[in-house]
Amino acid sequence: MLYIELIKLWDEAVRAIDSRDWQSALTKLNQITEHNCRTMFVVASTHIALGQVDLAIEALDQVIAKDSCLAVGFFQRSAVHMMANRLEEALADCIWAQKFMRENPVIDYKQLGLRYKMYSWQVLYNAAAVHSRLQQWDKAREILTAASQERGAGRSNLIGIALEAISRREVLEPLLVPEGEVFRPRKQEVDQLKPRDFLGEAKVTCIFTLYSCFKSCLEINYKMQNSIIVQYMTFKHKRMSLCLFVF
Repeated sequence: MLYIELIKLWDEAVRAIDSRDWQSALTKLNQITEHNCRTMFVVASTHIALGQVDLAIEALDQVIAKDSCLAVGFFQRSAVHMMANRLEEALADCIWAQKFMRENPVIDYKQLGLRYKMYSWQVLYNAAAVHSRLQQWDKAREILTAASQERGAGRSNLIGIALEAISRREVLEPLLVPEGEVFRPRKQEVDQLKPRDFLGEAKVTCIFTLYSCFKSCLEINYKMQNSIIVQYMTFKHKRMSLCLFVF
C-alpha cells in the first residue's frame, strides 16, 4: 500500500484511541495491509484494551519480528504473557527487555512517536512479578531490592508497596505501557495529508466593462495618432531647417 495511505489510517486509528473508541481504532488498523513495528504496537495496545490477550500476544510477536531490538516491545509482551499465565515466556521477555536497554537507566521513545519513558526498574519489577507468580518470594524480593537502587520516576513508592506485598506473599500485578499511549505518526507526515492551495484565492483587482474597454481603445488610438503627427511635424521641421542651412 502507499505510504500516505498507511499514515492516514494510522492517524485515524490514533484519533479513535484518543476518544477511547477501541473498536473503531481496530477497524482502521485492520485496513492497513503493510504494517511496521509501530503500527503493530498500536494493534497490540488496542487488543489489550479490549481484553483480547491472545490477539495482543500475536500482535506483539509481529512487533518484535519487525524490530528485534525494541525493548518496549519485550517489556509490553512480558506483561501480557503474565496476563495469559505464560510465566516462562514472560520471564524470558524481561531478560530480553533488560538486555536491549543496553545498561541505560531509561529509554525515551518520544522521538519514535510514543510518549513514554521506560525505566530499567520497571523491567526488574515485572521480573519480580513473574517470580511472585511462581511463588519464588525470595527471588522476587531480591530483584525488587535491586530495582530500588535504580533511578527513575515513581520508583520509590511502587517498589516499597511491592516489597510489602511480597512479605505478605501477595502476587504482583505487571506493569504495562499506560492505556492510550501508543506510537503516533509524525506530525509533519500527518500535516501533508491536508489539502494545500498552491495557487491561492483569486482576487479581483480591476473590472473592465465593454464601454471602458472601448473607451480605453479610443484613448490609445488618439494618443498614437497625436504621437505620429508630432513626430512627422518634428521631422518636417528639422528637414526644413536643414534645407535653409544648406542654401
